[in-house]
Amino acid sequence: MSDRKIVDFWFDPFCPWAWMTSRWMIEVEKLRPVETRWRIMSLAVLNEDKDIPQEYREKLSRAMEPVRVLAAAAEKYGDEVLGALYTELGTRFHNEGRRKRPETWTDTFAESLTAAGLDPELAGATESGEFDDAIRASHNEGIELVGQEVGTPIIAVDGVAFFGPVVSPIPRGEDAARLWDGVLLVAGTDGFFELKRSRTRDPIFT
Repeated sequence: MSDRKIVDFWFDPFCPWAWMTSRWMIEVEKLRPVETRWRIMSLAVLNEDKDIPQEYREKLSRAMEPVRVLAAAAEKYGDEVLGALYTELGTRFHNEGRRKRPETWTDTFAESLTAAGLDPELAGATESGEFDDAIRASHNEGIELVGQEVGTPIIAVDGVAFFGPVVSPIPRGEDAARLWDGVLLVAGTDGFFELKRSRTRDPIFT
């Protein structure tokens, strides 16, 4: 019997910090007996009724678009394609800086789908609300585990769920594994809720 743990990882592809954490999770998979199950959440949904700065709301104005593409792919092929598609989309969005160039998004979505072996026509899902119910259902499943005052990502493993970790640069190799061990220890402590300090650097993608 395998002792491999299933780790549910809720992400919004729009968020550079979630992207950093997701690449850390890929590192963890190499050194610890874990398998990540990728799940969709949405910063647009999370913040739709919140009092947030107008500048941030404007940034989120198109944040549903990449999530809809992912949801469309999951609907057609199954949730198992989300990891590969997230990797292709996130690399273009964050490492290549295309997230900051919305005029490139249509091509970015189509390229990401093709690179993941999926139908590039699914890029057209950005303008449709057809998948919004599925997005909200997945989002709410993650949020119900941790509460509303968090962001993305949300990780759930062994009956414990938490937001984060938020880290830059991406821990690699044994550093990634040690962080995983520490996060599990802290998050699994009964009554533990928060450990935080102000961020002093931007995401470092390399």
